[in-house]
Amino acid sequence: MFKAEVYSTRRNKLRKHLSSGVALFPANNESPVNYPDNTFHYRQDSSFLYFFGIDQPGLAGIIDFESGEDYLFGDDLSLDEIIWMGHLPSMKLLGEKAGISQVLPYIKLSAYLEDALQKGRVIHYLPPYRDDTLLEIARLTNLPWEKVKPGASLALIKGVIALRSIKEPVEVEDITRAVDTSYEMHTTVMKMAGPGTYEREIAGCIEGIALSHGAMTAFPIILSMDGQTLHNHYHGNILEQGRLIVTDAGAETVNHYAGDITRTVPVDGKFSQKQKEIYEIVLEAEVSSIDKIRPGTPYRDIHRDAARIIALGLKDLGLMKGDVEEAVNAGAHAMFFPHGLGHMMGLDVHDMEGLGENLVGYSEEIQRSDQFGTAYLRLGKKLESGYVITVEPGIYFIPALIDRWRSEGKFTAYIDYEKVESYKDFGGIRIEDDILVTDLGSRVLGKSIPKTVKEVEDMMRS
Repeated sequence: MFKAEVYSTRRNKLRKHLSSGVALFPANNESPVNYPDNTFHYRQDSSFLYFFGIDQPGLAGIIDFESGEDYLFGDDLSLDEIIWMGHLPSMKLLGEKAGISQVLPYIKLSAYLEDALQKGRVIHYLPPYRDDTLLEIARLTNLPWEKVKPGASLALIKGVIALRSIKEPVEVEDITRAVDTSYEMHTTVMKMAGPGTYEREIAGCIEGIALSHGAMTAFPIILSMDGQTLHNHYHGNILEQGRLIVTDAGAETVNHYAGDITRTVPVDGKFSQKQKEIYEIVLEAEVSSIDKIRPGTPYRDIHRDAARIIALGLKDLGLMKGDVEEAVNAGAHAMFFPHGLGHMMGLDVHDMEGLGENLVGYSEEIQRSDQFGTAYLRLGKKLESGYVITVEPGIYFIPALIDRWRSEGKFTAYIDYEKVESYKDFGGIRIEDDILVTDLGSRVLGKSIPKTVKEVEDMMRS
């Protein structure tokens, strides 16, 4: 946890966005794997962490916007629980760590909320993403379960997004720690890669690195020779000479802030000429995008600039043709770059995605595109100082997409399908870093992870 005043200040800042009613923040509970006592690794709800900081189940927090009081509801461990699970701080002490003096048993939460409802007060809550949380909100608010999600408070959602979007110095420090651990993970991939090695050997090793730093991975590891599958979690391939490995992986700190880094490396330890040509295009798009980041610039525009760089590079190789600007406007580049340039990150690797991607990543001024590829851009609005975002362009050769578009005669003015056929076994390349938007521009967070062709090959030789 951070210092108590961090959480008190956050709750008071939220009061500037809502002036009436109370906000209910349920903590996540344990989730069984295959029977009640065998649970998945526990992960606290991110918004509960943001405002209350306590990393254990069985809790709920209340922010009263009218009285100015904050409440923590939860129970001290029973003797049986202590015998099996060990001693944990008392609820009173946890309240002190969160800057809360009003600490009550969980059973009193129902009466508190019932009193609020009888007085005609609004109970604000965020949209639940777990069924057990949804049912608990239904029980506490007397709502039918099917009305819980539609009843989430838009005012609270917007207030939470406004606060969590701008990262405090302590948050930036924690994200930097996550990226530094991610450095160890990715350089380990570079050192372990080689023909005959199973993907799972490397994936298991780098997950262990994250665990050894006291937390876990920020998301399931993406590590595969089949990098054309954007979120490939299958690790059963044996690495083959002449192939590439895409690794998209990041550590999570003990405070649950995420790192999210992607590197692409050759199994052989040296890029072929064909691989190098595609890699250099992606690297140019990534570096150029980072250079364009500054407050007030729409991220949608930086995404489009990256698409132009990719289209121009592919045209130089004969894979695309025609007018580059027209090709990008039409969306022809998306056969090779079918996702967005990046997203917000923080306590969630896709930060606050559960609150609504459009509310987090777009504004009334800048609306989400419905064009294939660009529609997957999670962040399009103007950047602000304090945002932490990813920059992750890529080029992929997806056989199913190539075959579909070719059979439909799609974008034949811009894509040379005959040339593309010779790349169908290529896979994909993605390069990603985590960036802080500063007052004057941007800063790449964490230790510099090898990403030029020379840096990657030198690290693999080491």
